Amino acid sequence: MNQKELEKQMIENYQRDEQMMILVFAQWCVNHDLNPEELYGRAYPQQMANPALQQAIDLTVPKEEAGDIHDDTLLNVLSLFGNEELAFIVTEEIAAQHKHKL
Repeated sequence: MNQKELEKQMIENYQRDEQMMILVFAQWCVNHDLNPEELYGRAYPQQMANPALQQAIDLTVPKEEAGDIHDDTLLNVLSLFGNEELAFIVTEEIAAQHKHKL
């Protein structure tokens, strides 16, 4: 494999992994009765129309059919991709949900 092919494969792998991260975020939102577009918009107001997010939302399933996504798992995945702003918004939502349970 030459350098160009290797670079192309690395980019494709990153994009696929990034799409999986977005899907995990969207499904976590569905599982917690939250609107992924609203949370994403709070973190990134300049990117309101995000095609990758919309594609991920289309792939989510009802929370009754979904597996559990632990809060820490989502936060770790967001951090891995440098989505600190979104992780901050998610952390606020986690705190709010824990507050409502008390």
